[in-house]
Amino acid sequence: MAAGNEPFLMCVEDVFERNQGRMVMLTGRIERGRVREGDEVEIVGLDGGPILPVRGIETHRRRIGEAGADMNAGLLLPGGALGSVERGQVLATPGSVGAHACFTADITLLADEHGGADVRTGDRLQFHLRAAVVRGAVTLPHGMDALQPLHGGTVTVALERPVALTEGQSFAFRHHGRAAGTGTVTRLSN
Repeated sequence: MAAGNEPFLMCVEDVFERNQGRMVMLTGRIERGRVREGDEVEIVGLDGGPILPVRGIETHRRRIGEAGADMNAGLLLPGGALGSVERGQVLATPGSVGAHACFTADITLLADEHGGADVRTGDRLQFHLRAAVVRGAVTLPHGMDALQPLHGGTVTVALERPVALTEGQSFAFRHHGRAAGTGTVTRLSN
């Protein structure tokens, strides 16, 4: 288990095979908590993965015994993880964060000249959640026809694939291939 009071969480930004597939190096920025060599971590989101022991920790091509919040690090996991890990997943203290395909969020659209466009119920947007990029359908509140540029509102999002989410998490989204706005997760659903 991750050391410290706060559960460990790191977004996977890159995946590298090591030692002819016997080890996998997952790199990213640690968002919270601490992790030590020997701790178990869970692969969460985008179809998930197993719980595996950390076999080593590296930063700046140097082996270290533990890493903590705000550090960029690489975690070495057994090679069996290679097929179940991809960019956009997170490594976390087992059971500390869940993967969700549906959530409620407060969003704000950019101005027309910066890519903002009307958003309507059923529109499929591209959501950027940590390092994950996932398409999802938006549902506006009952009685609202459209959310217009430079306006904000509360929407429900149904993603194509579940991702690791936490309440209060920020994200960006694209519409019609252009940056369209930002948001904050306010409630998680299953």
